[in-house]
Amino acid sequence: MSEEEIPIAESKSNTRTERFAQWLMSREERRQEKESNLEGLIRLNVLVSFLTLGLVGGFEAVQLGISLIPYL
Repeated sequence: MSEEEIPIAESKSNTRTERFAQWLMSREERRQEKESNLEGLIRLNVLVSFLTLGLVGGFEAVQLGISLIPYL
């Protein structure tokens, strides 16, 4: 009986391991999707900020803002 139980236990652990690996992979994919969405929102925020700066401060303010980007 012990010989039969060992393959069953191994198959269960493999199944658990495989399920855990699949869960980790899907979690990582979801995290990457969130990060790419966050990057898009940051780019949109920067664009809107420069447009607002241009409307409020004029073209000279936009040039000054762009010139200060390397110092961030």
